[in-house]
Amino acid sequence: MRLPTEAMRLTIHIGEDDTWQHKPLYHEVVRRAHLAGLSGASVFRGIEGYGAGSLIHTSRFLSMSSGLPMMIVIIDTEDRLRGFLPELEDLVSEGLLTLERVEVLRQPGHGPGGREG
Repeated sequence: MRLPTEAMRLTIHIGEDDTWQHKPLYHEVVRRAHLAGLSGASVFRGIEGYGAGSLIHTSRFLSMSSGLPMMIVIIDTEDRLRGFLPELEDLVSEGLLTLERVEVLRQPGHGPGGREG
């Protein structure tokens, strides 16, 4: 599916230790995004950060390297992302969700020399 020039970015901020039914939460979010037919999802692992609990998690010290910040980023149309939000209600009990307008400049498989994949 080709995205319009004006799209939306859904960013989900969670911790790497967050789980859903004993599996990593980020995996379930990506699985559901795929099943919903969204254009794509990427997961990013942070090296340091803190959230609502104000406890700093960092990869610099082995003893504190758990609970690192994670971001799941999904870009699609506003209607499709807003339609996906109810899927997240039972998954993301703690975490920050943001929805922002983005300008799509290039898409894989749709630009000069681009390829699908």
